[in-house]
Amino acid sequence: MNLRERLEWMFRVGLLIFILAAAAFLSAVTAMRFAIQGRQVNMPNLVGKTSVDAQAILQGRGLVLKVVDRVYSELPMNSVVRQSPPAGENMKISQDAHVVLSLGPQHVTIPPLVGETLRVARIHLLQSGLQMGEITTYLDPALPADSVLQQTQPPGTLAASPRVDLLVSEPEPPPAYVMPSLVGIYLLDADHLFVSSGLKLAKTTPIPSTQWPKGTVIEQIPDPGSKITDETSIELGVAQ
Repeated sequence: MNLRERLEWMFRVGLLIFILAAAAFLSAVTAMRFAIQGRQVNMPNLVGKTSVDAQAILQGRGLVLKVVDRVYSELPMNSVVRQSPPAGENMKISQDAHVVLSLGPQHVTIPPLVGETLRVARIHLLQSGLQMGEITTYLDPALPADSVLQQTQPPGTLAASPRVDLLVSEPEPPPAYVMPSLVGIYLLDADHLFVSSGLKLAKTTPIPSTQWPKGTVIEQIPDPGSKITDETSIELGVAQ
């Protein structure tokens, strides 16, 4: 075999190897695409179905039922009122399907809570068979602390949900300070600083140390720069 024939043979072999490699690559990409698509299913329509039936339908498609809320509705108890994602949307196998279940028809009237304290509002809700929902605070020093300012479901209306969210007044927060660095100063000086600033030294812990003079602060809680108030408990480690 001369040089020209040898080069032609090597070219044909290289071309064959390239074709086989390209075919293998395309086959792998196609298989991966089918595998990814095979792990997806359509979200079924669950609204109106019982939670037991909905769970069975989802399990048949490899999905998981997750109850995120319960509300009053005209649907029978434990029927699906809402779902997420909506029906027809593609989902991955083992993904959660979020549903809201019905508590059945309910004719509980929302009590008036505005102006009541948070404690009294909680009692009224319990007496009506309702629950305290999310509590949001609003800073207003002119209002009494823990006074209900707003409620999500208007008083006198039929309850759409067993939970009632409230907006509650919050008193003015205590003055805040920045925690100073105390490491390296003597405990007596640190204590004098606390007394003059109205802060509270809650605990001192003796720590054996040969690098610091006796009575020197070598550890502190909270860390320097932390936000503190006169109610913050401060702890110091003192060299012994």
